[in-house]
Amino acid sequence: MKVGSLAEIKKELTFLDTKELSVLLLDLAKFSTDNKAFLYFKLFERENPRLFVELVQEEIDLEFQKANTRNYHLAKKSAQSIRRKLNKSLKLTKDKETLIELIAYFCEQFKLYGFLDFRHPVIDNLYKVQVGKIEKLITGLHEDLQYDYQEKVALLKENLR
Repeated sequence: MKVGSLAEIKKELTFLDTKELSVLLLDLAKFSTDNKAFLYFKLFERENPRLFVELVQEEIDLEFQKANTRNYHLAKKSAQSIRRKLNKSLKLTKDKETLIELIAYFCEQFKLYGFLDFRHPVIDNLYKVQVGKIEKLITGLHEDLQYDYQEKVALLKENLR
């Protein structure tokens, strides 16, 4: 089965009326939880732009509280799991400021819960990659915003070895 291009899909969507579009969107939302989450945030973020950030931060907090840090192996597995969930949430937005804020929050919690104390190469590298993502995102922002976030990055880099 050959799936049509986005341009073809876009063209066909213009011919549908609002009722057909809403049915189609609801079917799409039922297909996967990612689609449902994406649709939810797109519909309700107009009312509360911070809603997405707050919900993802709550989810990150819960995951860090459940994380097992008895030894470096379990800590590494927990950190990777939390990072996967974060990356899944990051796919739901394209706003660079939101992405920076969430990745920075992950890094702050990472340090707070003592993951960096293990001095394990995989854990350290995971942290470095996240800080690198923030730096890369900052370069695409306006100069004033870059300056604001540079201080946050400097604090996060202090934890690097």
